[in-house]
Amino acid sequence: MSSVRARAALGATLVVAVALIGAGLTVLFVLRASLTDQAGLQAEATARNVATQLDLGVPYDGLDLPDGEDHPVRVTAGDGRERAASEDLEAMTGTPDAPDGDENRPRFGNGTATVDGETADYRFAAVRADGSHGGTVTVTAGASLAAVHRAVDTVRDAMPIGLPALLAVVAGVTWLVTRRALRPVEAVRSEMAAITASEDLSRRVPEPDSRDEIARLARTTNETLASLEASVERQRRFVADASHELRSPIASLRTQLEVGAAHPGLLDVAGAVADTVRLQQLAADLLLLARLDAGERPGRTRLDLAETVREQVALRGAADRLPVAVEAGEPVAVAGSPGQLARALGNLLDNAQRHARRTVAVTVRREGRDAVLTVADDGPGVPEQERERVFERFVRLDDARTRDAGGAGLGLAIARDVARRHGGTLTVSAAAGGGALFVLRLPLAP
Repeated sequence: MSSVRARAALGATLVVAVALIGAGLTVLFVLRASLTDQAGLQAEATARNVATQLDLGVPYDGLDLPDGEDHPVRVTAGDGRERAASEDLEAMTGTPDAPDGDENRPRFGNGTATVDGETADYRFAAVRADGSHGGTVTVTAGASLAAVHRAVDTVRDAMPIGLPALLAVVAGVTWLVTRRALRPVEAVRSEMAAITASEDLSRRVPEPDSRDEIARLARTTNETLASLEASVERQRRFVADASHELRSPIASLRTQLEVGAAHPGLLDVAGAVADTVRLQQLAADLLLLARLDAGERPGRTRLDLAETVREQVALRGAADRLPVAVEAGEPVAVAGSPGQLARALGNLLDNAQRHARRTVAVTVRREGRDAVLTVADDGPGVPEQERERVFERFVRLDDARTRDAGGAGLGLAIARDVARRHGGTLTVSAAAGGGALFVLRLPLAP
């Protein structure tokens, strides 16, 4: 069955059916046992009444015996000879054995008795008594089980009639209750289908007022839709900004090549190379961001962050506009991707070189369980209200700055993404002597 309602109704019906059948059989067993015990008590009372008469010396032919059809009675001697019996009693079968010795407790058993030519089921009780002429006799009395059979048969015949009706009620109630409970799920499903068809991620599924699992499912679904909407919007902006950034160097390079093809003497080789380098760097940045967005995990290479800083600063050398002062003493071990961490450090240094007036300072130190790398400059700094926006992609705080001088606005975004992928953080604040202070925190290697 494809319907949850149908499966729930069928399951509940089967469980109730098994429970009712088990309960019905138990009721029949208990009812039969209880009524049989009652019949046994009646037979015992009859047998003891006759035994009392014998104990009082009443002769066998003077015993007051009950009607043989309802309570047949037979008195037998120790050798099995019959001393007295109810009127019209012809035979008894299945009677219990006589109690042994001085045993005063009766013995019970089920059997049949034939009275006036008719045989029926009886519950027998046997007790001991003193015979009227001496010796010990056994008094066996029976109580009819016809009422027991009628009661049990009535209950048994009623079960096949009442059970289907009760199961139908259970199935119907389960169907209706399940349908009502699953109605919010169907609303969520239909809305999700509409969202998928319309591709409008701004829509949300309805959230029921209850506090059950379905309400939590709806809230989680809406949170997922919100994250998906933000991710798609971020991707769209990324594609649009990347296309915009790529258009400028490509157009410039094409223009220079077309001019060079038409007028070889006017070819600006240096400008073409600069545009090509800028285009190459932008493509590398976009590729790295794509890998980070895809969830690429950095390696777990153990490296000395202080030594990495000294190496990167030495490699940059005279290419930097201003000298970089490095304060990195003891080794500071971290685990991660050497290439990505070097890229993040290079981006922070490029940003500092772009804005610094006279100095750029880099420090590496331990702080608790973290490795802390700071890059400070003496430039204009980052306004407090812009200190989060500066890490967004393709963001330039100085709109008047040229693209060539200001870059594509991806360096700080890449640096923060690398920090997060390594379990760290990257923040910006004001430096002690003015300017910006970027703080990169990474967990120390174990």
